[in-house]
Amino acid sequence: MDKVHIQGLSIQTTIGFFEWEKQIKQTLVIDVAMGWNTALAAENDELDKTLDYAEISIKIAEFANDNPVDLIETLAERMAKFLMETYHIPWLKLKVAKPNAVHNAFTVAVEIERGSESNNDTQI
Repeated sequence: MDKVHIQGLSIQTTIGFFEWEKQIKQTLVIDVAMGWNTALAAENDELDKTLDYAEISIKIAEFANDNPVDLIETLAERMAKFLMETYHIPWLKLKVAKPNAVHNAFTVAVEIERGSESNNDTQI
């Protein structure tokens, strides 16, 4: 399966269980791999037949800010569903990391995988 990746996308959003977290913006780092038939775009060098990672990066940040939640688990699940439905992505792996959330740890993260890697016939 072909995959389109966005790695290390740093966004600022409101997330957290504690009341003080609901009052501030925190950094999340997003990695996403999206299953996609890149041969369709490559055949005639057509942007409209691939996943526009610039647009998707913006939509990820907008989604996180428009849908505040307590848990990175919840955000990961909802964001995966949003991306798959909006862009007709048959498979994705999404990692949501929250740097410095735990003392003495660089980051904590949740990684989920949704859909089927065997479906690589995505058409636009």
